[in-house]
Amino acid sequence: MTQCSTRLISKLKDAQSVVVFTGAGISAESGVPTFRGNDGLWTKFKPEELANVDAFIRNPELVWEWYKHRKQIIASIQPNAGHYALARMEQFHKHVTVITQNIDNLHRRAGSTTVHELHGNIEHNYCIDCGKYFDDQEIMNHDRAPRCSACNGLIRPDVVWFGELLPVEEWNESVTAAERAEVFFSIGTSAVVYPAASLPMIARRAGAYIVEINIEPTEFSSRADEVLLGKSGEILPHLLEVCYQSALKHI
Repeated sequence: MTQCSTRLISKLKDAQSVVVFTGAGISAESGVPTFRGNDGLWTKFKPEELANVDAFIRNPELVWEWYKHRKQIIASIQPNAGHYALARMEQFHKHVTVITQNIDNLHRRAGSTTVHELHGNIEHNYCIDCGKYFDDQEIMNHDRAPRCSACNGLIRPDVVWFGELLPVEEWNESVTAAERAEVFFSIGTSAVVYPAASLPMIARRAGAYIVEINIEPTEFSSRADEVLLGKSGEILPHLLEVCYQSALKHI
């Protein structure tokens, strides 16, 4: 595990606004399957068959079966030490904002209170006809694609599918947070999928200190002010201890 610099420690201690941008890597440490890589979910299924509106309309049973399986997997998984460390940072800074590309809800379950979900939340669902929202408890007992109790329309997961735009409010709030960040963490993401990948550079142009945490270097590494190689579940608790050790003793 790469050790954090004294410069990072100093900047983090002084920061009023900290922004954290997370990708699949942090969730993979909890056991959430990733889409890419040798063992990614996309090696077993073609994205176009499962994650777009046309595919859902054409074969709702297949798409529902796959998402129900994913929901069950994610429901059985717990946040890891990295998620909890990020939530704990809220005790030491005026603003801690998490911007995530993950749909697993692990940041909220770990206790983070300001979370912008750029790709939606797999635990939320809505009717494609009338827009009524449903939580998983209402629909997970369905063997077939669930139907809306109000209009009988198909219910889909509230996640961003291929060909769909990011949610406007979540995106605008993410940009605002990046522009006011003093320290900006990019964690577990290759930061190459746009428009989300533009957030670290928005923060950098606004003067933030950019820190990448990943298990290996990425295309973004050369543009970060500091790169910490290793698992976020090890690096973040260590960073928490180093930066706030005196305060933590009284909590």
